[in-house]
Amino acid sequence: MKDFRDKLVYITGGSSGIGLATARLMAAGGASVIIFGRRQQVLDEALRQIQSCGISAGQKFAGRSMDVSKRESVESVLSSALAEFGAPDVLINCAGRAYPRYFEEITYQQLDDTMKTNFYGIWNACSVLVPHMKLKGGAIVNVSSMVGFLGVFGYCDYAASKFAIVGFSESLKSELKKYNITVSVLCPPDTDTPGFATENLTKPAETRAISASARVMSSDAVAKELIAGIRKNTFMIIPGFDGKLTYFVKRHLPFIIDRVMGAAINKAQQRQG
Repeated sequence: MKDFRDKLVYITGGSSGIGLATARLMAAGGASVIIFGRRQQVLDEALRQIQSCGISAGQKFAGRSMDVSKRESVESVLSSALAEFGAPDVLINCAGRAYPRYFEEITYQQLDDTMKTNFYGIWNACSVLVPHMKLKGGAIVNVSSMVGFLGVFGYCDYAASKFAIVGFSESLKSELKKYNITVSVLCPPDTDTPGFATENLTKPAETRAISASARVMSSDAVAKELIAGIRKNTFMIIPGFDGKLTYFVKRHLPFIIDRVMGAAINKAQQRQG
């Protein structure tokens, strides 16, 4: 898919962060954009931004309240959207959350909520929409993280959910190829979003030490690479030079990653006594 003009794009988690930035760019490219999120007030504000980026009177824009972690909510809201707007040409699953903590501090409830939002949320949306997308083809992008291929101190529940997204997407990609549906995974680094600000509130000292020298990307920069990845039919979309380098080293020279992260962890623990 090279051109998004006159295409229909569904974005879960589209009211903020990477999802909203992608929605604005899609609108500027001539696409109709339907965003989904939990809070209608936030959706309404996001929708105003997206509409201002539109380039033609024929584009459609809407925001629908939906909790991706709840199967009943996804089935109800997406079924209504399908009836009103039709099957999407592009589905971007961007809803997610992270509360980094030491493993012993992560309750079962937090694990359950993280898996339901980050992984089940993608499963839920795909299971409702894929049967309809198979009739026309299209593209699916599931948002994982660099922590989806690199386990990081403090992210036991989050890493589990993000690794699951990569495996799910690889399998789905092979199944949907014959229907002319491409599947990609976006693995962004630290990105300046409201979710990232929340993340920083609970990070252990060791986690902060690991990410201290990492560059934080803007949502707009990540969204541009996401869209470029769809155009190139790239499976693993990894924004930024640092992210691509980390992916290469993790695959081919993993001991280097272990040493670098281990040194940061040791230094942080020594400071804590």
